[in-house]
Amino acid sequence: MPEDMSFLLLPGYSAIGFMSAVEPLRVANRFQGDLYRWRILSLDGAPVAASNGISINADAAIGDVGAAQTLFVVAGFEPLACYTRALGDCLKRFDRAGATLGGIDTGSFVLAEAGLLGSADSVTVHWEALSAFRERYPSLDASQELFEIGARRITCAGGTASIDMMLDLIGREHGAALASAVSEQFVVSRIRQRSDHQRMEIAARYGVHNRKLIQVIGVMEQHMEEPLTPDRLAQEIGVTRRQLERLFCALLKDTPTHFYQQLRLARARELLQQTDMSITSICVACGFESPSHFSRTYRARFGASPRSDRQPCMDPRRGVEAQLSRLPQQ
Repeated sequence: MPEDMSFLLLPGYSAIGFMSAVEPLRVANRFQGDLYRWRILSLDGAPVAASNGISINADAAIGDVGAAQTLFVVAGFEPLACYTRALGDCLKRFDRAGATLGGIDTGSFVLAEAGLLGSADSVTVHWEALSAFRERYPSLDASQELFEIGARRITCAGGTASIDMMLDLIGREHGAALASAVSEQFVVSRIRQRSDHQRMEIAARYGVHNRKLIQVIGVMEQHMEEPLTPDRLAQEIGVTRRQLERLFCALLKDTPTHFYQQLRLARARELLQQTDMSITSICVACGFESPSHFSRTYRARFGASPRSDRQPCMDPRRGVEAQLSRLPQQ
């Protein structure tokens, strides 16, 4: 029997994350018959628009579906904007019936909010939302992998990583030869493993190739909450403080202290715009000595105060109450 996969598309979902998951299934069927069937679900059965504005028709409302073999939640920039207890209860019903549950892009937020991810589950999410996820769900093991495949939980960073996730699933079920053949149809030169990094390597991101400089930037990224002093940074990579300063000046036209601060400010902006953490909590999480210092440096960097730069979260009750009223109440 074909394997059934359902995709719950939430308003503003990632179109590329969704299509990159469906297309490998289509090509696998083209080569070896009806291996997979899929259906598209929305909150109310009506068409749902992606973050790029393109709407896709749904086959059914999630509340009208009795069972699912595998169900992926596909989300985008505001994964919890449409989350309600009713939706969480609906997902729990599928879980109790034995369904495998997955999240694509930021869909992992929805599973976590419903209490469907545990400390034993390895989970991933799009790198841009990773800090927000870790802050909101500190007990969960959130990784930077392209995808995570467990016994009954599958999560993926979205984007083209959905292709790699599906190729891995196809390879497990139907062999590496089919997975390779599907990969070649997308002009993908190699199938990335789950452990491949989501983001460009530091060397490519900053256009640098000095081994010591790459190493110290990596150390900075790992120590945001409690920033290391310039002397400690130099010690970490085995150079003097003066040598460290010369490296940054020559290759990045910056100082280590200022560069480090810009990294922490970028992290703070992610948390401001993707979580409901207080500004004081974000200040602490990004290693600033006081809210006033944080506010001054933030305004100097982004031209706005942290409070005014915070994107208002969509009211989850506005515009979706009617849609969610059809979900089964537990």
